[in-house]
Amino acid sequence: MRSLAAATLTATLAMTLWQCSGYGKSDTTNFVEFDGSEKTAGNSGIETAMISPDDGIVASIADTTCGPVAIDVRNVGRLNDIFNDSNHVHYAEASVIGIEPLTDTRSIWNMRRPVVKITTNPDFVVDNLTHSRPYLIPEAAEMVHEIGRRFRDSLHTRNAGDYRIKVTSVLRTPDGVRRLRRVNRNAVEGSVHQMGTTVDITYASFVPAQGTVPHRDEHLKAVLAEVLAAMRQEGKLWVKYERHQPCFHITVRQQPE
Repeated sequence: MRSLAAATLTATLAMTLWQCSGYGKSDTTNFVEFDGSEKTAGNSGIETAMISPDDGIVASIADTTCGPVAIDVRNVGRLNDIFNDSNHVHYAEASVIGIEPLTDTRSIWNMRRPVVKITTNPDFVVDNLTHSRPYLIPEAAEMVHEIGRRFRDSLHTRNAGDYRIKVTSVLRTPDGVRRLRRVNRNAVEGSVHQMGTTVDITYASFVPAQGTVPHRDEHLKAVLAEVLAAMRQEGKLWVKYERHQPCFHITVRQQPE
């Protein structure tokens, strides 16, 4: 019995180490970062089994989890090149379908077209907004919902758990833009965020459902990039990849009648 138990323990430990060492498919998928460099998902949290002859067969594996699991993603290309729609492109679109830039928060009630308030929901999470207000024109609000739904669907089809995207900036007033420029050099006086057509979605963090499969943020970022690339190709949005403030800067596009 002792030899059988020892053999079972050895086989279990060997399988665990194999899965977490770079050969197990679920944790070692090679992936290409969008800067063009090839990497392999790393592993951590493994402690070798200890067998003490004095205490009989004793196995102590403190943590047999392999850490975050890699996701099979499609490389859409270098993000700086794929998502390089200039501020002029965003502004030209927003000036046609957006609201007039607000003079202050109260002027939100005196606009040429309505806006809707966005809040945290099953499709996305609205971050703690410090320099903007959670209002968008209806088309932009629907765009964010679609991004969130397609992102979650992309994870589900890969059996990759459940995460939500996080919106970090929405509608800004001129005063809010001026204050933001002190800490964010990407903010400009003629910010398209003042027209209710544009949001920032961070790629530095995602919101997991309770008990979901752990993934690295760069893998989730790659899935989000797939969604945005597809929607951009469908003519639904413009995207600028920002690095100083880690986010995708996204403006909704006008759709044909």
